[in-house]
Amino acid sequence: MFQGASALSLDAKGRMSIPARHRDVLQGDAQGKVTITKHPDGCLLLFPRPEWEIFRGKIAALPMDAHWWRRIFLGNAADVEMDSAGRVLVAPELRAAAGMDKEVMLLGMGSHFELWDAATYAAKELAAMAQGMPEALKNFTF
Repeated sequence: MFQGASALSLDAKGRMSIPARHRDVLQGDAQGKVTITKHPDGCLLLFPRPEWEIFRGKIAALPMDAHWWRRIFLGNAADVEMDSAGRVLVAPELRAAAGMDKEVMLLGMGSHFELWDAATYAAKELAAMAQGMPEALKNFTF
């Protein structure tokens, strides 16, 4: 299970270093292979390859009226491998789609990661907190 936030930087070629705490798991469980794709919230999703296979199967099984969602998730997916330094290349098209330039946030979301432009994430998090807790969390015990 991936969790936690990491403030990272993309290098001039669009590569991102995977934090050491996640690198070993990705090397072991996924042989360093990941898939990156768009998310409609404006971020990117980064899956270890085995988790991507599960997600891809669910998306491919959606009914015909969800064909645009298949295009968003599957049509924009990029398979990449970590290099010997533990970096992954985020394709220029995906960086542009998420408005990423240099500073990014990598969020562990359990089975996968979300990758956000740092300023976009900060603004969206602030807006979410200003709205207050959703109804689903009103009776949740912390």
